[in-house]
Amino acid sequence: MSKAYTKAGVDLNRGYEVIKRIKRYAKTTDREGVIGDIGAFSGLFGLNPNKYREPILVSGADGVGTKLLLSSRFSKHDTIGIDLVAMCVNDVITAGAEPLFFLDYIASKKSDPDQIEQVIKGISEGCRQAGCALIGGETAEMPGLYQGGHYDLAGFSVGVVEKADIITPEGIIVGDKIIGLASSGIHANGYSLVRKILSKNQALDLDRFDPVLKTTPKNALMEPTRIYVKPILSLIKEVSVKGVAHITGGGFYENLPRMLPNNVGIAIDLANIPLPPVFCWLEELGKLDRMEMYHVFNMGMGMAIVVAKEDALKTVELLKTYGEAPFIAGEITDTLGVFFK
Repeated sequence: MSKAYTKAGVDLNRGYEVIKRIKRYAKTTDREGVIGDIGAFSGLFGLNPNKYREPILVSGADGVGTKLLLSSRFSKHDTIGIDLVAMCVNDVITAGAEPLFFLDYIASKKSDPDQIEQVIKGISEGCRQAGCALIGGETAEMPGLYQGGHYDLAGFSVGVVEKADIITPEGIIVGDKIIGLASSGIHANGYSLVRKILSKNQALDLDRFDPVLKTTPKNALMEPTRIYVKPILSLIKEVSVKGVAHITGGGFYENLPRMLPNNVGIAIDLANIPLPPVFCWLEELGKLDRMEMYHVFNMGMGMAIVVAKEDALKTVELLKTYGEAPFIAGEITDTLGVFFK
């Protein structure tokens, strides 16, 4: 142990304690393909050569933005890891890929083993929900960069899909239907706006039950992101899925066009999309324009799926059996862009 390094603000013993605690949680996410254990210089994963013809690896990296500041403010660290996994694996599944493994990066001024254990607890829960393994990561103490109890998170996921089964926009045509999957709330985007609203309403008691939210504001704000991997993997075995969009930062306007070819647009039927109470609460508290919110938030639709018109009702029924709350959110049109009807 270097006394000089400790005096500089980095305690290696805390890092060793963190690794010891992480191993226990990582073990609960093991799946076929995992090689070795947490603590090596790299994470190893083997593809079964008999399972794939032309395997294509699909990767995703993301963070949870300034939702982290609320996690620190509320001293609630056990679900932010679910958000981290969700933001990555929900991107990977848009290509039709099964997430195989996940790695995390946690940086802070000073490693707090109890705090990091709670974060890892959430990450391992997210990995179990997605069916992927936590095979490695990094924790870093950087006292010159981070202040107080603040920390930063990043996640990295790798999945696999058969080359012939990659979801691409080429087959999308006018008349195809958009099937929406309900969000659990804000997920992990738009929190800079959320925090600005809270800063202008500092007298608000975030621990007090709110009749609009039907819970406390704290609970509503920290509700973790839904992970849609397993239902979509099940769906693509039964229905020809033409497109998938993860509704994240930028809301409807930025994310829906990302799954489309250049010659079509989307008409959204807002009446069919159930709006979580937290968005009504934010709208009133922040005096926001409802339509502007569709540029920022998921507004109740965490994932959008394109299927042929004749497959729409079957898709809805199948997704219900997978535990989702699906709805027909709109259709593909010959008018470019995203518009509402």
